[in-house]
Amino acid sequence: MEIVQFKTNIKCSGCVSKATPFLNSTAGANNWSVDVQSNDKVLTVVKEGIVSSDAIIQSLAEAGFQAHLIGQE
Repeated sequence: MEIVQFKTNIKCSGCVSKATPFLNSTAGANNWSVDVQSNDKVLTVVKEGIVSSDAIIQSLAEAGFQAHLIGQE
């Protein structure tokens, strides 16, 4: 199990709702959260199994959002 964080453009609860099915299918339900109160809109993901950071970024792109792995920008 690994915890990774991404800077995103997910701004509000409506955005979170739109991204939820994509993140649930990639990262798994209850394995992620977005802090929309922070300036960086940080997505925290508990990676289980073989899910990659690239897969999470791609999943968010399909939902219409951008994400950059923190520390890899």
